[in-house]
Amino acid sequence: MKPNATPKMHGTPQFEVGFAGSDVEVRAAQRLRYQVFVKEMGASGPLVDHDQQLERDRFDPHAQHLLLRDKARADGDQVVGVYRVMTEDMAADAGQFCCEDEYDLTALRNSSLRMLELGRSCLHRDYRGGPGMLHLWAALSDYVAEHAIDILFGVASFHGTDVTTNKQSLSLLHHRYLAPEELRVKAKGPNAQPTDILPEEQIDRVVAVREMPALIKGYLRLGGTVGEGVFVDHAFNTTDICMILQKDAIGALHKAIYTKGGARG
Repeated sequence: MKPNATPKMHGTPQFEVGFAGSDVEVRAAQRLRYQVFVKEMGASGPLVDHDQQLERDRFDPHAQHLLLRDKARADGDQVVGVYRVMTEDMAADAGQFCCEDEYDLTALRNSSLRMLELGRSCLHRDYRGGPGMLHLWAALSDYVAEHAIDILFGVASFHGTDVTTNKQSLSLLHHRYLAPEELRVKAKGPNAQPTDILPEEQIDRVVAVREMPALIKGYLRLGGTVGEGVFVDHAFNTTDICMILQKDAIGALHKAIYTKGGARG
């Protein structure tokens, strides 16, 4: 998801968050994903439907799709934010978690923790930098509590496929934010690359943080950690890291939502 500091909404949004309950609503999520991932970021893929302008994949039928709607917008154009979530049961139906194409999840699978994969997170460009993500996180917090989830994980992306472009940020993540060894997933395959590009003493922290995508910074503020290495996704035109949020971070998410308030409107 690419950050945009100034929302361009017209009027006051009327947010509503809920899971897609029909094929029509899933297609609305896929349509927003097309706008963000395909048109803005240059993604491609075997199931991308350019005629219908839908970004979709083989995991969609097995997952749940969390939708942020702005009810102030016209009917048919109200979905302005998306998260796709997969429990272990959903992943079993699909044959695997989505990010297992990129990361070896053996450490997490051996942990006996109740896992939830987050994916395909995006916001409409007019809602970035505003409260939209907070509303989605509030709903995620409720879902985590309801299903007794112990750990959240999923890939988050830097735009582009040249890791040297993001060497400051990636090196900072490697040296300061690696997940504990017992939970440390690892990038795999020929597209995996290391993130210890710079020694720690050569990192410019100001530059590293400034160039880091907003979603990743948000996860780090909650206590998130990262897996080892990155996966360079040429089809999606991204460099992917795996974010991991343990129980303490999930608790921080819950506290952040409800102490700030205003996320239920």
